[in-house]
Amino acid sequence: MQLDLIYILILAGFVGFEIIRKVTPTLHTPLMSATNAISGISLVGSLVAAGSEHPTAQILGFIAVTAATINVVGGFMITERMLKNVQEKR
Repeated sequence: MQLDLIYILILAGFVGFEIIRKVTPTLHTPLMSATNAISGISLVGSLVAAGSEHPTAQILGFIAVTAATINVVGGFMITERMLKNVQEKR
């Protein structure tokens, strides 16, 4: 059972890499915006977990808040840089 899950994870990683690699540069900015929105949703969920009464949930929630915040900020920085590159090429 565990081996099947690992196999699916590896296969999904390869498929995701191939799909993202073939995205044209024109579509990267909307794709990053959608990814930032999903990261924002996970940030809200991690804030709820961090506000829990259970100490383990608070620790894991804090770690999740930190990771999601880094992901959202990094995504916006990448999107801004991509938009600057598009404007410079015009």
